Amino acid sequence: MPEEGAISINTSPLIALVAAWGDLTRLEALYQEVWVPVEVCQEILQGGTSGFAIAEFEQATWLRKPKTPLDISPFLLNSLDLGEAAVIQLALDRHIATACIDEAVGRRLARLSGLKLTGSVGILLKAKQQDPSLSIRVAIENMLKQNIRLSQTVINFALTQSGEG
Repeated sequence: MPEEGAISINTSPLIALVAAWGDLTRLEALYQEVWVPVEVCQEILQGGTSGFAIAEFEQATWLRKPKTPLDISPFLLNSLDLGEAAVIQLALDRHIATACIDEAVGRRLARLSGLKLTGSVGILLKAKQQDPSLSIRVAIENMLKQNIRLSQTVINFALTQSGEG
C-alpha cells in the first residue's frame, strides 16, 4: 500500500523551493517522509554553474537519501533524464504514492506509472493551506529572481488557487 505521507522529489522542485523560501524547512512540515534518490542528490551537489541550493540541501538532514543508485527500468532511462527516472523508480520501489516533478514529460510518465503528482507550485499551495500567512506571490517572485522558469499560466493558476489572484 503506498504511503500517503511520503513523497519522492526531483532536483528542479528542490531548487525552486529553496529559491521560493530560502531553505527547505517548510517542506519537512508538509510530508512525513521526503525521499531524494541518490541520482538527484548527485545532481544537486554538482551545483550547476552557481552552486545554488547546495548548502540548504545539505542542511536538510531530515531528507531520506538512499545510499545506493537505483536499478532504473530501461523504459524510464530512455524516456527521461536520470533524475526524473530515479524519482519515479524510487516511488515505485518504495511504494511512495506521490512524485514531485516539474517537467511535463516526467509528469506524464509518472501518471502513466500510477503515481500521484505534485510540483514545486503544488507544494507552495500545500504550504499555503497549512499556513495562510505565506505569500504565494512573494514565493513566485523569489523563484523568478533565481531564474526558475514558470509559465504565466502556472503563475496565474497558483495566484488564483491561493486567493492572491
